[in-house]
Amino acid sequence: MKVGFTTSFPVEVVLGAGHQAIDLNNIFVLNSPAELVASAEQNGFPRNICAWIKGMYSTISRYNIDAVVGIVQGDCSNTHSLMSVLEDKNIKIIPFSYPYKRNYKEMDYEICKLEEVFNTNRKRTLEAKAELDQIRRRLIELDRLSWEDNKISGNENHLYLVTSSDFNGDVSKYSSDLDHFLLSVKSREPFKQEMRLAYIGVPPILTDMYDFLETQNARVVFNEVQRQFSMFHLESDIVNQYLSFTYPYSVYERLEDIKTELKRRRIDGVISYTQSFCHRQIDHILLKKYLDCPVLQLEADQPGILDERSKIRIESFLEMIS
Repeated sequence: MKVGFTTSFPVEVVLGAGHQAIDLNNIFVLNSPAELVASAEQNGFPRNICAWIKGMYSTISRYNIDAVVGIVQGDCSNTHSLMSVLEDKNIKIIPFSYPYKRNYKEMDYEICKLEEVFNTNRKRTLEAKAELDQIRRRLIELDRLSWEDNKISGNENHLYLVTSSDFNGDVSKYSSDLDHFLLSVKSREPFKQEMRLAYIGVPPILTDMYDFLETQNARVVFNEVQRQFSMFHLESDIVNQYLSFTYPYSVYERLEDIKTELKRRRIDGVISYTQSFCHRQIDHILLKKYLDCPVLQLEADQPGILDERSKIRIESFLEMIS
């Protein structure tokens, strides 16, 4: 089966059961996203609903997804309604919930439920995890080359980490492409941008943000949520692996990770990105309060490029830092 999912979850269960796992967000944003959003609105989705929800809805129909794992606790609250609409279209719906607070028993129970749905077991799940962890070790090296050796651009870091949620739907090809990329960057000259930035929040719906920053003598050397998608903790126990994943939990778990990385990577400023109409905009109140670093809140709605207002705000922010 082609199994789509709405955000990162224990993908090892699906792969261990012999199915293809597809992150609906990645397919959406990399394949005519504006057209996919417009298609959902033509089917009745409101204008003031997150573009990612609309994009995922259209993606499921266009790419013949057989089943959808909807993360109904620990991600977007709109997922509940999306699941109802998909169920009405006879799409197989599989709910998955992260515990509200980190709890081993509850997480283990949720993973067991997934294994039951996909007719698999923990042994096969852990075998899949062992294969994926070999790739994740190389992603840790890719991330190190970004912030320590300065040989990887912010956009390259973003793309490889964000697509590690589903390994582009083809684990073997992703692994091979990653090996070739890591080999190619060894001989690069280091990037020279002086300002070192952190990008925190959900991956951007904007396509040119990283490239624009690099024209302004700045480079992103920390992509918070994308790095979390790469499951860099490499816990031997899959339950602990997904308890270590900060994205589904409160802003306080995120802050603990962010503050550590800001110091380690010598960050000069933070771009805190939020999607329009997203509840995570409220998190910015606490992020700005507890981060001892200049913070710019950037917001976008539709897929596309930076508008002129956003460019001016970024330029002003970087000028203030410098």
